[in-house]
Amino acid sequence: MIRVNNLCKYYGDVAAVDHLSFTIEKGRILGFLGPNGAGKTTTMRMMSCFMPPSSGSVSINGMDIATQSIMVRKFIGYLPENPPLYTDMRVDEYLEFVAGIKGVQQDRIPKQAASVKARCGLDDVSRKLIGTLSKGYRQRVGIAQSIINDPEVLILDEPTIGLDPKQIAEIRTLIKSLAGERTVILSTHILPEVSLICDDILIINKGKMMFMDSMDNIRGKHDLEQLFLKYTYGGNAG
Repeated sequence: MIRVNNLCKYYGDVAAVDHLSFTIEKGRILGFLGPNGAGKTTTMRMMSCFMPPSSGSVSINGMDIATQSIMVRKFIGYLPENPPLYTDMRVDEYLEFVAGIKGVQQDRIPKQAASVKARCGLDDVSRKLIGTLSKGYRQRVGIAQSIINDPEVLILDEPTIGLDPKQIAEIRTLIKSLAGERTVILSTHILPEVSLICDDILIINKGKMMFMDSMDNIRGKHDLEQLFLKYTYGGNAG
């Protein structure tokens, strides 16, 4: 379970995240929505221990990101909007390198790397330099590195941005397959993506939570696009 309580991040006098509070149950996929500059990426960076909050707290499996960050990181997989790839390394080399950094036991690294390659559809490109891969395959490598340590929580920031329709469909299927055993937080601007794969949605704007509910409650009651417009641009919800 993830608990976010009064989370804030200030840059000078500007509140990028403003007293944000929510809970995500284990095994759920949360669609994290908001316009550009809403504070989504900042929130995800704090949740992944990439940056400290100005105030407030986040606990993951009962562990606090501020006081137990080393332990928390063992439970998290994080894919930032720009995947942290070394383009001069081969896929195999990169995944084994990342596995070592993330504390996977040395004797388990080859098996773990083989497992995520198969799951992410990378077997055919495993010996290729990452820099020669298409954007779709680089995204797959990014997702593979995020799950190499078999995390319980997966944080994905715009994982399908810039992909063609076929690649988007493939990445959606992959993300869906990762749910259940993991809690997934998915930031995206593609609303049909949310409808297809998410269990819950959270809309933020100007760093504040505007709306949160399950997709089961939303379906049949609201049009997701109109709901998004209402809480981000002042449109009317259908």
